[in-house]
Amino acid sequence: MSDPRRAPEVVGLRYLSLAYRLGQTVDGAMARDGLSLARTRVLEVLNLRGAVRQSVLAQALGQAPRSVTQSVEALEHRGLVARTPDPDDGRCKLVRLTAQGSTALLVGVAARERALRAHLGTLKGRELSDLNRLLDRLQDGLLMAADDV
Repeated sequence: MSDPRRAPEVVGLRYLSLAYRLGQTVDGAMARDGLSLARTRVLEVLNLRGAVRQSVLAQALGQAPRSVTQSVEALEHRGLVARTPDPDDGRCKLVRLTAQGSTALLVGVAARERALRAHLGTLKGRELSDLNRLLDRLQDGLLMAADDV
């Protein structure tokens, strides 16, 4: 008889729970340095893409536009991003990273890396390679499933 702890739905729920807890732990560590995972990701996208409309930012992040609006407003309030009229369409605004935002991004990324290193650094080289390979397989499966929809 097979081990019920190895059933895909049991392993999947365990994975989801652990991923959530890791995300919360990393987010908490980052918050102590001033940024959350989500807001650091906003800054990363702006750093890579330059000034973009909020709708483009939302799409790049895979988030609802209203969630991005809340993040952008909070980041703007802290002086980390600025919104300016879109020269191609005055009804829209472009969001861009400020110099202060660039500095905050470096701090946020460093905090995220420290937290991830602290938790995943307990894995030995081969274990980390195996985990990375398994994550690749999961990602490939998700991409194939999305293509089927």
